[in-house]
Amino acid sequence: MILIAIATISTNSGRCRMYTKEELKSQLQTIGIKPCDTLLVHASVKAVGPVQGGADTVLDALSEFMAPGLLVLPTHTWDQMNNPDYVFDVVQQPSCVGILTDLFRQRPGVVRSWHPTHSIAALGADAADFASGEERLETPCAREGCWGKLYDRGAKVLFLGVDLSRNTLIHAVEEWAQVPRRLNPDYRLFKIRTPDGRLLDRPMRGHKAPIRNISANYVKLTTPLLKRGIAVQGTIGDAKSILVDVVPMVDLTMEFLQRNPDLFLDREPVPKEWY
Repeated sequence: MILIAIATISTNSGRCRMYTKEELKSQLQTIGIKPCDTLLVHASVKAVGPVQGGADTVLDALSEFMAPGLLVLPTHTWDQMNNPDYVFDVVQQPSCVGILTDLFRQRPGVVRSWHPTHSIAALGADAADFASGEERLETPCAREGCWGKLYDRGAKVLFLGVDLSRNTLIHAVEEWAQVPRRLNPDYRLFKIRTPDGRLLDRPMRGHKAPIRNISANYVKLTTPLLKRGIAVQGTIGDAKSILVDVVPMVDLTMEFLQRNPDLFLDREPVPKEWY
């Protein structure tokens, strides 16, 4: 999935102009994305300057560039987890993780998964297969779900104008590594309203952690990933961006968690001798 920040460009005359769709597509290629990739995008529109056509043009650029592959954006609804009347409506429930994600889920051809708190939206030839089965999961980021499928497909993640605190895959890795105190021991009954109007029950255990906002500490992975060549930096619009390969990122994080399961409970840097 791709979220893109868009930037102003200064001309020789000192005037500013808006980015075009073709310029954004060129920048996607420059940072190292291939059209045949599976690409997950976390992004902030605010990090990008003006674009001709606004957010829809950003989505057009991503969708057209990734047409031979699979484009994935998060459409999470975890902001509703404590609402006792919450029913996840696959078609109607807005995403809580940015305007691009909410616009994307409503586009023709886009398929949204049926996960009640951590859904994704996908566009591509096998989007329906990729998004299927999430209504059967008992946790937010189970290995057999979409987050695990990103690993199986050798996907890439673009952090467009955002840092690695947005890295939902690290929540997934902590789940897969069975790090203690990362899942609520108690089940809560969620309900899912499917596109054809059925109402499904889904008992599920949500994420928890001994500290607030544990994901803010995921940024400590940035230096190890860059040093190992697992991540590269670039610019899309004015947005400073990071492109990461999923498989080596997950494998390296697993190694780190074997050394210290509570690595992400503080902001101390990862020891240099580890990488």
